[in-house]
Amino acid sequence: MKFGVIVFPGSNCDDDMIHVLGDVMRQEVVKIWHKETVLPDLDCVVLPGGFSYGDYVRAGAIARFSPIMKAVKTFADTGGYVFGICNGFQILCENHLLPGVLLRNANQQFICENIWLKTETRNSPITSGLDLDQPLKIPIAHADGRFFADAKTLDELETNDQVLFRYCTPDGAVTPEANPNGAERSIAGICNARRNVFGMMPHPERAAEDVLGNTDGRGLFESLIAAAAVV
Repeated sequence: MKFGVIVFPGSNCDDDMIHVLGDVMRQEVVKIWHKETVLPDLDCVVLPGGFSYGDYVRAGAIARFSPIMKAVKTFADTGGYVFGICNGFQILCENHLLPGVLLRNANQQFICENIWLKTETRNSPITSGLDLDQPLKIPIAHADGRFFADAKTLDELETNDQVLFRYCTPDGAVTPEANPNGAERSIAGICNARRNVFGMMPHPERAAEDVLGNTDGRGLFESLIAAAAVV
């Protein structure tokens, strides 16, 4: 599988992602500067975490206008996989490739810690191989991670099985106390209706190899690679 990782001014998780995709998952991966206007031949575009354009105006709001994003939107519209993590999720929402928006954390502070995720569905390429009964321990690091959408949009996400992950306790209970940023309905990750665009605030690439003492995030990449192999 061939991945392309987009690099914006202020991206700081691009090399982490390239390392995991290339060195850990043994996939082909290329780095793509945001000023490019054409994507190479790819199976999946990844928008990594960081602080694109310093998060000025609003997290992800300026990056949506980067030249490469027109090509990313066309790629997604034609069925290509697009995966946004943290700032990448914010950019996808700002670009309307995913519904909703990411707002300032409820406590108005930057949060950097390990949290727990409950996988809500296996009906997506990045969750197809995950165990719905096994919570995942995944790091977060964000100040603007509070997923918000109006009630109609939230209901549509639920009805269409587009909620991929919710914040939970270590035993899988979805509770207000387990929600680190005040996200609506404890939502940590979603996909689009076509199920080829995915976004999440937690960082699976930071929990994908034994040397870090945590491989809970690796299953997402394994699921995506396996799903792509059978398309």
